[in-house]
Amino acid sequence: MLGVVLLAVPAGGALWYEDAHDEAVEQALLGRLERADDLVAAGGRQSFGAARSDYGTALGVYRDLAVHHTGSRAARRVPDSLRTYYTTVGAAYGHQEYCDAIEPLKYLRTVPDTMPREQLGSLAGWPDDRLATALYECGARHLASGDTDWVNRFGDLLDTFPRSAAAAKVVPAVDAAVATAEKAVGGDEPCAAVEKLRDLDTRITDLSRSAGDTGGRLAKAASRAGRSGDAGGYACGVDQYKDGDFDAAQKTMEQFAAGHKHDRNRARAQKTAIAAEVAQTLPAAGRKLPTLASGGSISVTVKNDSPDDITVLYTGPVTGSFTLKGCGRCKAYTLADTVFSTFKPCNDSSKNYPQRTISLPAGTTYFVHKPNGDSTATPASDTAKLRPGYIYTECAYSTQRLGSGY
Repeated sequence: MLGVVLLAVPAGGALWYEDAHDEAVEQALLGRLERADDLVAAGGRQSFGAARSDYGTALGVYRDLAVHHTGSRAARRVPDSLRTYYTTVGAAYGHQEYCDAIEPLKYLRTVPDTMPREQLGSLAGWPDDRLATALYECGARHLASGDTDWVNRFGDLLDTFPRSAAAAKVVPAVDAAVATAEKAVGGDEPCAAVEKLRDLDTRITDLSRSAGDTGGRLAKAASRAGRSGDAGGYACGVDQYKDGDFDAAQKTMEQFAAGHKHDRNRARAQKTAIAAEVAQTLPAAGRKLPTLASGGSISVTVKNDSPDDITVLYTGPVTGSFTLKGCGRCKAYTLADTVFSTFKPCNDSSKNYPQRTISLPAGTTYFVHKPNGDSTATPASDTAKLRPGYIYTECAYSTQRLGSGY
């Protein structure tokens, strides 16, 4: 007997299977998105350097979802994830940690190179103003603190965003730094201020060479810093002198006098250089800054009983210097000559000693006689307490070293 069985399959079964499969895919894609979001959140709790690799991984997931799964629910959520991504990567800027924000913001400017623009929308330009501001603020802080990195930050700003509001602040910031250093020349640390001005001159000049339209204004600021630094040399030399650094004071004042022939302080600088040199041999000579006083009522004659040309330096109520030629018929005395009581340099009437007479006030004058040229004789010194009613003679002579007496 033949039988027939009728099998019935629900018409919607295939559709149910497809829906289940699609939902599984959606869930898988959403899972990928969630894991990428978690990487970003975790990265926000680390430094940018430590999190950069994870940021790159998350961005790769966002890109894949946006490009290859455009109709998915996960893809539709990518723009929101990207907004969180930008604010997380750039969080240092929001915390006003401008120097730390620079590298993350530069990184965010590269995102449009790989992510479709339609996914980014306004995020594509999100880092620009922030980066310009961060470069300026970081540079300004370094400029104020003395960290030389300000040149790199301002240079980067002027090169990348030359017409930004932040770039417009660079020249005023540099001018203000020069003005601050100029003011500091009159303060407690003039030498440090002079060094600051000279450093500013060099670094602003470097910045001006690659600053485009801003270069001319920066060059003017550099020139101003250089001039002020040179002019501040006088105040620096005075400070060195008062601190007892006579060697440095001498060099500073000699440089100042040589470079500022028409400066009102040049004559005082020359006097201070002389006094500083004397004080290196006779420290008591440096107790007071020399004045511009000249002349006096007491006659002091300095004779040279030495074969060497010498320079005579003196300071006290009056400061000055002069040179005397070597004595042609004179020779260096032996050490034995000087131990006898009959030893009297500058006392041979047959010799024509080079000499010079100066007039000085009463009081203590410090003398240093030093040989000129290639002589190996060492300088000699004398502290003379001058009193009215006397005529004084200083005598320079050579033994194994240059000596003096009167």
